[in-house]
Amino acid sequence: MRPEGDAGHVFTADAYPAFGGADSAPSPLFYALGSLTSCNQVTASLVAKDLGIRLGHWTFEVRGDLDTAVLVGGAEGTANFDRVQVRATVETDATPEQFERLVSETARRCPVTQLFERSGLEFTNDWTPVALPDAG
Repeated sequence: MRPEGDAGHVFTADAYPAFGGADSAPSPLFYALGSLTSCNQVTASLVAKDLGIRLGHWTFEVRGDLDTAVLVGGAEGTANFDRVQVRATVETDATPEQFERLVSETARRCPVTQLFERSGLEFTNDWTPVALPDAG
């Protein structure tokens, strides 16, 4: 699969061999979780600008638990993640209050976070601040 958008960007997706693919590119599920982290990063950058705080290096860990019985075996139910966990570490000069606001506003304003939160799955979004190297 090679979808192309209006901006001319092309990405390639494939499936794992167990799902009939060749594992030659990231899976659609990988892209879904990756879009969650990247949209959080873009949205947080906008929110940080609004709050007047600086952001540095980011680290994201994301885990999605999916029972493949519906997707692969056709079992009853819906093929949704049961839970998704996001852990982010962010270098910032934000005070604890500003960081709390950054996280809550990012969750509220990020379309992909809202997509996951409103889908009915168990969603965890834990962010940890780390001082910017030049912030003191």
